[in-house]
Amino acid sequence: MHAPEVYDYAIVRVVPRVEREEFINAGVILSCQRTGFLQAAIALDEARLLALDPHADIDTVRRHLAAIVAICAGDEACGPIARLPYRQRFHWLTAKRSAIIQTSPVHTGRCTDAAAALEHIMDRMVRPLP
Repeated sequence: MHAPEVYDYAIVRVVPRVEREEFINAGVILSCQRTGFLQAAIALDEARLLALDPHADIDTVRRHLAAIVAICAGDEACGPIARLPYRQRFHWLTAKRSAIIQTSPVHTGRCTDAAAALEHIMDRMVRPLP
């Protein structure tokens, strides 16, 4: 069995009306420095988003969330940010900003499987409860 590795993660939030500071959790970005892992998972609950703002531009939100996944994957179609080393991409994605797409503060954990940790956090923090 592998020794647990330290990872960092942030919850991706959609804040449809920034001035109201209401948000829904829409995804997770997880980075494990020692293994070079950087991945994002997204699960946008459009009904909840529209409950916060019936006029939310769902297509724009979807595009921005998809860009997070692509930047994590290093998709060069995303421009120079996607070409940065993975840790710099993580820090760029999780930097504090006042925009419709925001992230939580960065949290730390330990795991033996970063992909499984990402799914676990998605289940606990983003996906609807069973």
